[in-house]
Amino acid sequence: MIEAAVNALVDVELGFALWFAAGAALVAGLARGFSGFGAGLIFMPLAAATLGPQAAAPILLLIDTVLIAPYVPAAWRACDRRAVGWMTLGAYAGVPLGAAALTAVDPLLMRWLLVALILALLALLVSGFRYRGRPKPPLTLGVGAVSGVLSGAAQVGGPPAIAYWLGSEAPAKTVRANLVVFIVLAALGTAVAYVLGGLLTASVVARAVVIGPFYAAGLFLGARLFGLASETVFRRICYGLIALAAVGSAPALDGLLR
Repeated sequence: MIEAAVNALVDVELGFALWFAAGAALVAGLARGFSGFGAGLIFMPLAAATLGPQAAAPILLLIDTVLIAPYVPAAWRACDRRAVGWMTLGAYAGVPLGAAALTAVDPLLMRWLLVALILALLALLVSGFRYRGRPKPPLTLGVGAVSGVLSGAAQVGGPPAIAYWLGSEAPAKTVRANLVVFIVLAALGTAVAYVLGGLLTASVVARAVVIGPFYAAGLFLGARLFGLASETVFRRICYGLIALAAVGSAPALDGLLR
């Protein structure tokens, strides 16, 4: 597998499609590093427009999981493991459905669905909606399943979990730790589904190797900007970038990207 990935890296097409996706990764990482959200909502529609959704999703899975891994040990110590466990079980139930949709649905139709999904999730974030009830295992399982479906299909499973946990009485530090651990555990289940579905290929790994440093640079710059600019203003900028990424990547505008 390693030798195949190296060979694929040598042969990878370093054309507009790949570099456009790398630029999208830089912007996505910038948003994620500063605000903690928005990476998948920005990267997926743009990368899918040039590389296709079946390549964009596993690429984001690889680069995001690798770069967030160093934060897991500290988050594991601070998280509510019971809550994360229930959410993860739900995600593992939903991931296969999302991954199946990613492999079975026509790529063009999948891109239209992705645009609609991104705009719907953006509306959820902008609305400020938070679940205000007491978290219970059955509901946590259900939210996890929804996140799993969205992760498997488009690597955008974060917003449902964010809206659910931010409305709880848990301290902000615990909620953030919950999200870090949950995203990584859900990614492991998604990776298995992608391998079984034939989506994690040597070519995908090779492209992730090229795109990953751009995402890492965005994370670093975003983290350095934190505290230097108004969080409210930057969040609004992130919302605008997400909207532009979704609308600008619509298949109807392919003449501008291909």
